[in-house]
Amino acid sequence: MYSRPLVRFACLTMLCLFAASTADAAQLYVGATSTDITPRLPVSLTGQMRTRIAKTVESPVTANVLVLESRDGDKSLEHVVFVSCDLVCIRGGIHEKVREKLKDQLPGLSLQKVIMNATHTHTAPTMIEGRYTLPKTGVTQPAEFVEFAAQKIADAIQKAWNERQPGQVGWGLGHAVIAQNRRALYEGGWAKMYGSTSAKDFRGIEGYEDHTMEVLCFWNDKDELIATAVNIACPAQAVEGRSTVNADFWHPVREALKKKYGDQLTVLGWAGAAGDQVPRPMYRKAAEARMMQLRNLTLLEELSRRIVAGWEEAYAGAVQEKHADALLKHEVRTIELPLQTVSEADHERITKEIKAYADDPSKVWIKNWKQRVLDRYDEQQAGTSRPYSMELHTLRLGDIAIATNDFELFTDFGTQMKSRSPALQTFVIQLCGPGSYVPNERAVRGGSYSAIIESNLVGPAGGQVLTEETLKSINAQFKK
Repeated sequence: MYSRPLVRFACLTMLCLFAASTADAAQLYVGATSTDITPRLPVSLTGQMRTRIAKTVESPVTANVLVLESRDGDKSLEHVVFVSCDLVCIRGGIHEKVREKLKDQLPGLSLQKVIMNATHTHTAPTMIEGRYTLPKTGVTQPAEFVEFAAQKIADAIQKAWNERQPGQVGWGLGHAVIAQNRRALYEGGWAKMYGSTSAKDFRGIEGYEDHTMEVLCFWNDKDELIATAVNIACPAQAVEGRSTVNADFWHPVREALKKKYGDQLTVLGWAGAAGDQVPRPMYRKAAEARMMQLRNLTLLEELSRRIVAGWEEAYAGAVQEKHADALLKHEVRTIELPLQTVSEADHERITKEIKAYADDPSKVWIKNWKQRVLDRYDEQQAGTSRPYSMELHTLRLGDIAIATNDFELFTDFGTQMKSRSPALQTFVIQLCGPGSYVPNERAVRGGSYSAIIESNLVGPAGGQVLTEETLKSINAQFKK
């Protein structure tokens, strides 16, 4: 006769073995594709305070789709759809339109699990009507572009979904000096975005820079590399002031990787927490320019060279550990973030400033930007303002975690998430919504664009709530 403890131990062991075998039975399925969302020209460009009309295309803007699904035999366990877009933000209702067009089209697809992010190129089409003063005819209007791009993206998602196949995933870490903190700090504690670093009262760069590169790689059952996601804490705005359509540094990166690994490769650009970063030098500018000239490279080519080198560094690790059965978990929930309070002083200042723009059509962007603060103040005074409602996605894929946010999130918040996360690597994807900066306390004290009330719908307190809610969700997914 066996003792009861031995029987219980044996039963527990069998249950553990059964659970392990069930987990091992899960198979990762992968689908990936890319689509060109460059509209008919001429088209208005967004990302600056002035009107720009593009009549030429230097590089196409694209949407790059990755579908992941975990299956146990014929049973679907979990799935997610990532769409990385060469846009400034996900705004103008494009996310809602994509989901609407997919409704009832793909059995088994949860529309809530479609994630869209922007690379933040400032040379992509405008998506909001009335943002700039535009001709009524002869130019692709913002609403036209949103409709056109939403249909192209929905079609690409259907293609990637229908072509998903057994695959493998690997993850790696690389390094590339792409981002520099763009806020210069001066004597007295004040700061300025893109401020002069050669001024007599310049005292340093305000914040941290994250030069790591989180990389995911996906192979099909033929062991062909079919997709990669590249997470860099930097927006794609190296050529932001031009008046031509341009996907910024992601285009030469995609071209370089495809040239080596094949045209079947889909490259997703994920901008990490980088509201205070820029891919251009803040100091040593002459030395940087000289080296690019000696190497016969443009700025985009130089950035691409660094990113590809960092990606190869990460790939060298990822390719050694491929996982066909990586655990996939995906949580979607709505969180509420406190709004930044509009002070009496800010209200008084902006009320005076906005009068200067009232009758100047070229200043419509600035006028609307400031008017939104006054509207917020009125709601605040009336007691009708509501917290910012954000759709938060967190995922576990094997040993790694992925988290999204709507904003241009200052790097300190991303550093917190990565450092406090239980995952081996944590990918933070910003600009999965309409944007607006979320600064840290240090930046608010320094002031200037990106850390003033006009720039901040959500402030440092909201950024910390976002951080805590993100980590709470990730921690739950990594509980044993």
